Order: sequence, then structure tokens, then C-alpha cells
Amino acid sequence: MSSIQHTKKIALIDCNSFYVSCERLFNPKIRKKPVVVLSNNDGCIISRSNEAKALGIKMGEPYFKEKEIIVKNDVQVFSSNYSLYGDISRRVMRTLKRFNSDIEIYSIDEAFLDLSNFPDNEIEDVGREIRSIVLKWTGIPTSIGIAKTKTLSKVANHIAKKKQSGVVSLIGIENIDPILEKVEINDVWGVGKQLTKFYHQNGIYNAKQLKNKSNTWIKKSSNVLSSRTAMELRGIPCIDLETTTSKRKSCVVSRSFGQRIEKYQELKEAIAGYSLNASEKIRSESLVTKSITVFVRTSPFQNRYGFYSNSKTIDLPISTNNSIEIVKTALHALASIFKNGYRYQKAGIMLSHLSESTNNKNLFSTEKDEKINSLMKSIDNTNYRYGRSTLSLASAGVHKKWNSKKEYCSRIDTADFYSLPTIKTH
Repeated sequence: MSSIQHTKKIALIDCNSFYVSCERLFNPKIRKKPVVVLSNNDGCIISRSNEAKALGIKMGEPYFKEKEIIVKNDVQVFSSNYSLYGDISRRVMRTLKRFNSDIEIYSIDEAFLDLSNFPDNEIEDVGREIRSIVLKWTGIPTSIGIAKTKTLSKVANHIAKKKQSGVVSLIGIENIDPILEKVEINDVWGVGKQLTKFYHQNGIYNAKQLKNKSNTWIKKSSNVLSSRTAMELRGIPCIDLETTTSKRKSCVVSRSFGQRIEKYQELKEAIAGYSLNASEKIRSESLVTKSITVFVRTSPFQNRYGFYSNSKTIDLPISTNNSIEIVKTALHALASIFKNGYRYQKAGIMLSHLSESTNNKNLFSTEKDEKINSLMKSIDNTNYRYGRSTLSLASAGVHKKWNSKKEYCSRIDTADFYSLPTIKTH
């Protein structure tokens, strides 16, 4: 009976160099080559393959600073393609739910999974099976760490990334101090820069030292989060799996422009486009908005043209998720804050005071409202089927010169039939 224990077992599944792995899915030629993916407007490096890491290319470093190494070593460069990454992420998460529906999607490339129902002596094999199936069904390689708590599963995952098997379980290990001693305090989940500085000042440099620090000292010197982290390092679960996603309170869509904008018409197109995007997002979650904020700003580093930043909030009489109404209100807000003579670098829209859409008629509902709701559904269904912006409003423009700079974009969108790669047959 002792071999079939059912202790708490939490797995952290982390996709390896996720954005790079997504790009490699549709481009076999770059499988073994050094690859990097850039942030919006091709600014900074946000994903690196192991080959790129080996060349000393740093995470978060501006692209121009690493360009010499990149050119010299024929590093493959890609602009970020978030529609592709989002779709592949959804496929990975759906695959993980096959093992247990109790899953916390922590980020686009990470998820916590409750594996407590599996016997202790089989847990590492289960981890290997999860890794194998995710790779087979989605093409994405993963690292998996399994432990009694979320914090320890993060530690296990940290170790798994450096192992060829890609799976590490801390279940059944009586003394994990030698393992925790090798984990620097800033690599512990939930320990940021300020907390790291504080711990260093008090002689805590690794996870083992925090684990073995007395509760009295932690409670007296730090906060409740530090106390939870220490308890979790001792194998006592304090941070629950958040399997239900709470409804968002606001929705923000903003971008830095690929080139500076001076004309009102171009800024108007950008705000209209962001409004459509935000409206679609809240409709997909059955939400309505009561308040719309539009904001614009110039670059703080271009002193020659002067700095300008402003925002305008408009409260709606009745909550809505109607794209036409939201665009109209947003453009009205933009008109009141736009100033000539500035080169705008960034703009955005925020929909706030979000609440559940009941789809019930209110006192002011008309037949026209019903027709608009039907129109919104048709637009969403068409865009879902044929790709975003297949149906749009004229106010969002066509040429969109202001769009983010994406010089190295792979232009693959698995949610858009016409953007899929084609295979030539002879």
C-alpha cells in the first residue's frame, strides 16, 4: 500500500523558448540554428534558442546592441507574431487538460497541473508521458517540474530545463536541502529585486537558507508573502491552484507606432483599430463596458519636438460592447486631446468598469439594438473563421502605416486559413 500514496503533487509545465519553438514549427530549416524573437517594433530580444544563448545573446537586450553578434553568427531573427503564439498556446493548454481539468494557466507558456490522483511511484513516468504527448500533438518541447507545492515545482522546473529528460520530480525526496542550496534566492518564485536585496542584507543567498529561517524572524522582518514562500519550500502548500479565471475589470489595447504619427487621420485610424480589437475581446468574454479612456503620448526622448501626453475618459449612459458605439465614443475623446505639431509615439484605449453582459432588454432597448447585436455576432464569427480584421469599420483605415514595425515577421497565422504555409507538389 505504501507504494500507492496520494500526496499533493503539482506539476509546472513550461514551454521551452516558446516563441522560438512556435517559429520553428513551420520552418524546419531553423531547427538547429540560433534564433531570436523580438518585442513590439523589433525593439528587444524576448525569446532565444539554446544556440543563441550559447553565443552570449542576453534576454531583454535591445536588438541594436546585439546586432553585431547576430550578423556574425547568422542568427535567425523574427518579429513577434502574437496571433500565432496565442493559438499554439491554446493547443498546448487543451492537450494538458487531457490529464486533469484542474489546471491553472499561469502565462502564455506556463501552466500548473494537479497530478495528486497519480501514485507517487508513477509520477515521473506521468511527467514523461505529458511531455511526449505535448510534443507529439503540438510540436512544442517542454520542461516539467513536479513537487508538493507550486514554489517547489518552480524549483523542480528550473532544474528540469538543464536536464536532457526535461522532467524532474521532487516527490519522495526526504531531504531537499542539497537541491535548494544550489538555487539562488533571486531564482525563487515570487522573490523580486527588492526582496532579493533585503534577503542578501540578512545573509539569505539561496532557497535552503530561506526554508530553514525561523517563522518568527520571517513574520517579524518581512511580509506574509515571504512566510508563504518559506512554508512552500518546506513542502507545505500555501498557494492554491487558481483553476477558475476571474473576469477582468478592464481591457487595454495600446501600441507603440512603427513610425511617428503627426496627422490626426492616422491617429484616428489607430484608435479606431484598437477600439475594435478591445470590443471584440470583451464580447468574447461576455462583458460590457461603462467607461472608455483614450490616451496618447509622444516620445519622452525627442526633446526637439517637445513632450506631450494626455488622456480623456468618457462614461457611457448604458454599458455596451457594441464596436460602433465604442469607436464613436473613443474618437470623440481623441478629438478633445489631439494637438497639432507633435510627433506621437504611442496611443491606446482602455475599457473599464466591465460587467457581465446579460443580453437582456432594458427600458431603452429598441429593435435597432437587436439588429446591432446580431451584426456584432456576425462580424465576430467571420473574423474568427477568416482571420482578424476580415470585417472591419472604414474608420480603422486600410493601409495602416502607423502599424508596429515588423520587419522580420514570419507572417504565419494558424487562425487564418490564407496565412497558412503551402506545400508545393511536383
